[in-house]
Amino acid sequence: MLRLRNLTCGYGRTPVVHDVSLDIGADEVVAVMGHNGAGKTTLLRAVVGLIPVMSGTIELARPDGTYETINRRPANRRVKAGMAYVPQGQQCFAHLTAGENLRLVADGRRHGKTLIDTQLDRFPALRGLLNRQAGLLSGGQRQQLAIARALITEPRLLILDEPTEGIQPNVVAEIESTIVDLARDGGLSVLLVEQHLGFALQAAARFSVLRSGRVASTGATGDGAVERVREAMAI
Repeated sequence: MLRLRNLTCGYGRTPVVHDVSLDIGADEVVAVMGHNGAGKTTLLRAVVGLIPVMSGTIELARPDGTYETINRRPANRRVKAGMAYVPQGQQCFAHLTAGENLRLVADGRRHGKTLIDTQLDRFPALRGLLNRQAGLLSGGQRQQLAIARALITEPRLLILDEPTEGIQPNVVAEIESTIVDLARDGGLSVLLVEQHLGFALQAAARFSVLRSGRVASTGATGDGAVERVREAMAI
């Protein structure tokens, strides 16, 4: 679904991420972990087209399974090609209601109401909050709203930046279950940036650890993964 090859990116002339290679297969969840400042968000911003690539390539699978390099493709065209990005911080349109947030994305899409209903089935807590101003929701409710809104675009690749940050444990469990179910159902791959080791290693099939902008460790989740991640993060 997504291939990063020797990717270097940053801000201005200053690289933050150095020579990173990463593969995400079809219907696969891959976690990228690391401390604050390791380059995780910078990596995601390059993938979705918000900052330029200095060197290396970003390759996205077409629906027929072939890959194309999208380094120069603007962010809106990457969305049309099947990417959806949920940035850090439970972002929503705070002055709109939860329902208006969802309809803003669904309007103009075929079966827009059905798309909304599907996401409300995934996040049933939102059903009773549709008329509430989004800025008044809890952090966990706003995060569920942000993910639901992204899924309405029917992406092939969902990119999540720290979805559990500041979220109560019961909602973390719901988000984890939703991510796993989405990948298991097919048609969606997930690139997950996360510091919560337990969540990341439960939700993902494979992981990469960034340290100072470089890949310090990579492998499959499962037995011994926690130790490998902790060693790579030096914690």
